Amino acid sequence: MTDTARPASTSHIIVRGARTHNLRNVNVTIPRDRLTVLTGLSGSGKSSLAFDTIYAEGQRRYVESLSAYARQFLELMGKPDVDSIEGLSPAISIEQKTTSRNPRSTVGTITEIHDYMRLLWARAGVPYSPATGLPIEAQSISQMVDRVMAMPAGTRLMLLAPVVRDRKGDCAKELAELTRRGFARVRIDGTLYEIGDAPKLNRKTRHNVDVVVDRVVLKDGVETRLADSFETALDLSDGLASVEEVLRSGEDREPLKASFSSRYSCPESGFMLESVEPRLFSFNAPMGACPTCDGLGTETHFDPNLIIPDDSLTLREGAIAPWRNEQDPLFDQTLAALARHCDETLDTPWNRLKDSSRQFLLHGGPEAVSIPYQDGKGKTHTIHRPFEGIISHLQRRLAQSSSVHVREALGRYQSAMPCPACHGARLRPEALCVKVNDSNIAEASDLTISEALAWFSTVEASLTPQRAEIARRILKEITERLHFLDRVGLDYLTLSRSSGTLSGGESQRIRLASQIGSGLTGVLYVLDEPSIGLHQRDNARLLTMLERLRNLGNTVLVVEHDEDAIRQADYLIDMGPGAGTQGGHVIACGTPEEVAQNPDSLTGAWLAGRRGIPVPATRRKSRRWVSIHGAKGNNLKNVSVKFPLGTFIAVTGVSGSGKSTLITDTFYKGLARQIMKSAAVPLPYGRLEGTEQLDKIIEIDQSPIGRTPRSNPATYTDLFAPIRDWFAELPEAKARGYKPGRFSFNVKGGRCEACQGDGVLKIEMHFLPDVFVTCDTCKGARYNRETLEIKFKGKSIADVLAMTVDEAVPFFSAVPRIADRLSILQQVGLGYVALGQQATTLSGGEAQRVKLAKELARRATGRTLYVLDEPTTGLHTEDVHKLLNVLHALVEQGNTVLVIEHNLDLIKTADWVIDIGPEGGAGGGQVVATGTPEDIAACKKSHTGQFLAPMLAAGKTGPAPATPQQGTGREGGRKKKS
Repeated sequence: MTDTARPASTSHIIVRGARTHNLRNVNVTIPRDRLTVLTGLSGSGKSSLAFDTIYAEGQRRYVESLSAYARQFLELMGKPDVDSIEGLSPAISIEQKTTSRNPRSTVGTITEIHDYMRLLWARAGVPYSPATGLPIEAQSISQMVDRVMAMPAGTRLMLLAPVVRDRKGDCAKELAELTRRGFARVRIDGTLYEIGDAPKLNRKTRHNVDVVVDRVVLKDGVETRLADSFETALDLSDGLASVEEVLRSGEDREPLKASFSSRYSCPESGFMLESVEPRLFSFNAPMGACPTCDGLGTETHFDPNLIIPDDSLTLREGAIAPWRNEQDPLFDQTLAALARHCDETLDTPWNRLKDSSRQFLLHGGPEAVSIPYQDGKGKTHTIHRPFEGIISHLQRRLAQSSSVHVREALGRYQSAMPCPACHGARLRPEALCVKVNDSNIAEASDLTISEALAWFSTVEASLTPQRAEIARRILKEITERLHFLDRVGLDYLTLSRSSGTLSGGESQRIRLASQIGSGLTGVLYVLDEPSIGLHQRDNARLLTMLERLRNLGNTVLVVEHDEDAIRQADYLIDMGPGAGTQGGHVIACGTPEEVAQNPDSLTGAWLAGRRGIPVPATRRKSRRWVSIHGAKGNNLKNVSVKFPLGTFIAVTGVSGSGKSTLITDTFYKGLARQIMKSAAVPLPYGRLEGTEQLDKIIEIDQSPIGRTPRSNPATYTDLFAPIRDWFAELPEAKARGYKPGRFSFNVKGGRCEACQGDGVLKIEMHFLPDVFVTCDTCKGARYNRETLEIKFKGKSIADVLAMTVDEAVPFFSAVPRIADRLSILQQVGLGYVALGQQATTLSGGEAQRVKLAKELARRATGRTLYVLDEPTTGLHTEDVHKLLNVLHALVEQGNTVLVIEHNLDLIKTADWVIDIGPEGGAGGGQVVATGTPEDIAACKKSHTGQFLAPMLAAGKTGPAPATPQQGTGREGGRKKKS
């Protein structure tokens, strides 16, 4: 049956009367088995329709079909505010915030590749003795007999069982037991004796004792005798046996020898594996985890770099950070005595102290130090004892303290370092001695996806025919999953990469690859901006994966702003016209070409080229520079870069090329440590130059602005304080004696005590998830009745918190200290966000812009460096233009803005571009090109330049852009895809 012949409810998803959040009674029809993209301004209602309505209803229907017992283990979603949804399939959500932050979770475990690897190493791996390097295998008695019978006929052999191996003692007990069991000969430390004539052994030295189980001449018919003797020998020696040729007198050659084991043990060194099972290779199981670090791969140690964060300070100035704020005078007296002992002064900078002095202060020494202590009465007591060292002192305090506050304070001076036992491999030695294709499982996990694909393709050829047959199906599963990861642009990730270090876009694409590998059909997939963090070069691979998901017979619904994804959609839905209360409508829908011709669609305007972000006529130039030299962290290859101050700088490059390593983990942390006296530890680098030209450095990342629902944009940006002050100044409030604290929902007084200012009550359910219900006392307002009676322009403090920024601007227009902060939130594109919106519900991009607004509200010095990581995340091109106005305004004040970014609209407006690459992972870590965007576009080696060149040409020749007040989309000179 064709789509046109199918009933509407089976060929389309039909949504009627959707009113979730800001949706305005939306009716929309979405074709099934197609790639549909939802776009529109930030806050226009895209996620409300896709996730909070369509996905939520699909998930709710599925969960409600399960038993009450099963439902308690699943997240029970509330019923969305919608009249009806027809044609809904089982729904799977692939969001940005889905990856576990558990330190035990890795790329390999998330994708299940590690599970198949464990099976491969357990079934096809060969254990090697760490002592001798020889392979060790479990052998049956029949295999042992066959190996002995392969020796030349007539060979005279002794069959030995090692009963004592390299052990101290006189071995009298063992020899007596052998005599009782009827054995006649033993070999002690290489010399044969009749057991009754064995010498008395020195119990303080190590000995080897082998009992002669049998003496045999090889000939036909002795197989049964050999089998019985081997069985006896293996029983005596816990699975070990050996044979050695007995030479005739006069023969001068090496005797034939062979060692055997019925277990996974080395016959030479005694190294033994109890069994080789998949759980042996799991760092999350006691059987496989490294006993030293418990499978984490790292251990927390007191870091000298954190204890001495600024080595230019003297001991008197507080070079030793943990002792800097100690109020006890004993610390000062101890430090003075230690300086005298080392023949140093308290006024010598740490970096000018002798190496021996620094080592003694940090680690102590055996020599006694005279430390005079003066008590409060003026008496002096001198103590002579060895000094334990600052690090040992901190370790002792940490071990002895039960105070959470003290342990947190000491934790600031600790950092994670590779485990000294497993060196970061996470597994115990027994697991690491098993190899496939000459590599253990940890070495294979350290390969990037692209390297792993090449390596696993050679595994089958390296195995014996029997092992290859076992491994064939396992290798097929592994390589399929690796191919999926490679196709979504994650070829630079390693399988051992911790999931907590992944960006939202990376974690989302990992889940996308997993879903493609599952091979499901008839499913509704809902994705949230999968192109985040992806370079334009890799976009085509991502879109191919989405189309493959569709071609399997699934409906793919994507919330996206990326132009390539929008143009490649089968069906496009544009939400708007504005954000927040001004949004919630379907403005246009149809093919991308149809939406482009719709005069009401803002997205259509920039698709058709009616709007565009202009290329600046001139670029700012600078004579002041700050530079970093010799950066070597992660994949950086001794990189040196200069940054022009007072300009707008964009750092670009393909995913995994080393942008964040260079800027966030090295350059920013190095500057913060040097300028702001931060305790952050940068990755290795040589030196920084030009830092005296900066007085402040601020990183604005996408981490949450608060971990509890009590945090919100108003509290984080310090906007709530002047609002509370304003309410406290109202005549009614003054008459009642209310202070600003009365209008805080975090303290007693004005808040509703029934819910303690939360507005909701948590009801614990036995077989169901916890339920949050609106507080009956305050009806969700958070405040008590008396506080809510204080009103400004008819609005209570609770009504103000429920306002969006756009609604609050005219409301507080007469209060400059409030209006100014609100206007800044508007400028960064957050006009649709409610003042009291819970911080936990903000996306990473929204949280970043809230932080930006907070920094903009502060008085600029003109010598500040702002570092932002992909600030265009989640932004429509209209909002990108607003953000660019704000960032360029910061630069106009003399500040420097440094942005890590893939968005070409932002890159083309930069004054200076630093392109890192050329590839990701091991193929990156180099500076490909630096200069103006035009310089980058002219560089043939730059992947960024290839995509930037047509945009720059179109920006100079295309239609005139809209004014900043109107907002803009992308320029119109780019050709549509055929």
